[in-house]
Amino acid sequence: MGLGAAFMPLQFCTPSKNSESGEENEMKSTLEKFGIQLYSVKEDMAIDSISTIKSLGGYGYKQLEGYDGGKGILWGLQPEEFKALMAEANTEMISSHCNVFENLEAQAELAAAVGMKYLICPWIGPQKSIADYQSKAAEFNQIGAKLKSFGIKFAYHNHDYTFVELEGQLPQDVLMNETDPALVDFELDMYWAHVANVNPGDYIAKYPGRFRLCHVKDAEAGTGDPHQRGVLLGQGEIPYAELIKRTKTLGMEYFIVEQERFPTGTPMEAAEANAKYLATLEF
Repeated sequence: MGLGAAFMPLQFCTPSKNSESGEENEMKSTLEKFGIQLYSVKEDMAIDSISTIKSLGGYGYKQLEGYDGGKGILWGLQPEEFKALMAEANTEMISSHCNVFENLEAQAELAAAVGMKYLICPWIGPQKSIADYQSKAAEFNQIGAKLKSFGIKFAYHNHDYTFVELEGQLPQDVLMNETDPALVDFELDMYWAHVANVNPGDYIAKYPGRFRLCHVKDAEAGTGDPHQRGVLLGQGEIPYAELIKRTKTLGMEYFIVEQERFPTGTPMEAAEANAKYLATLEF
C-alpha cells in the first residue's frame, strides 16, 4: 500500500563561511514533521486502534495516513471522537487510503468532518492495455471533481506495475498526462519506483508539482523479489537524505513512512525506529 494541517516547510539554514578556507558550507537541516501509513502496524490497529495511534504519536509521528481496516476510514469512531483522539495523540490524520470507487460521498463527508486533506486510491491493479489506463485516468478526473466539492483532494498511490512498460509507454506517464492537475495529485511510493528501476527523484522532477505525498520505505540492496526487499529506514539503498531535500523543491509536502516486511523485530518496534531515523536525518 501503500495524513489535517499542511506539512510544515523544511527549514534550510543560511550558508555559513568556513573561517579557515573561506568556503561557504550549507548547514544541514532536519525534517520537522513526518507521518506513517497505519497499514505498517495493521496487526496492532486490528487489536486496539486507539492505543496504537497514541503510541505512534508518542514516537514522534505528527501526521498519520489511514486505511480502511473494515471499520471505515475513522475506525468506527464518530468525527468528534476521532478529532479528540488526534488531539490527545498530538497528531493529525492528513489522508486515508480507501476504496474511492464505492460510497465516495459518504467517505468524503467523514474525511471533511475531521479535516483530512486527501482520499487516496491505493490500488487499481495492472491493466491490460494503455486504453484501460486512459479510462482510469478519466475516472480519476471524475473522482477528483467529486471530492473537490467536499474540500478534499484526490490522489493515486502507485505500485511497481505502473512503471512497467506497456505498448511502448509507461502506464504511470499515461496517468500523469491524462489527469487534470487541478483535480488529481499523486503519492509516489519511493520503494515501488526504486525496485522498478526508476529513480524516484528524477521521476518527480519530470512532473514537478504533481506529487504532493510520498511513501518513505527502504529497500535492501540486490535484485531479489521486489515484494521482499523492505527493511528499516537507513538499512537499505534508497538515499533518503538526498531525496527529501530534492523533492521538497519539486512540490513534495508529506513524507509518510511505510514498512511491510520486518526481517527483525515487531511492526511497532520498526515504527519507533523509523521515526527516530527521520527525526535525526540531516540533509
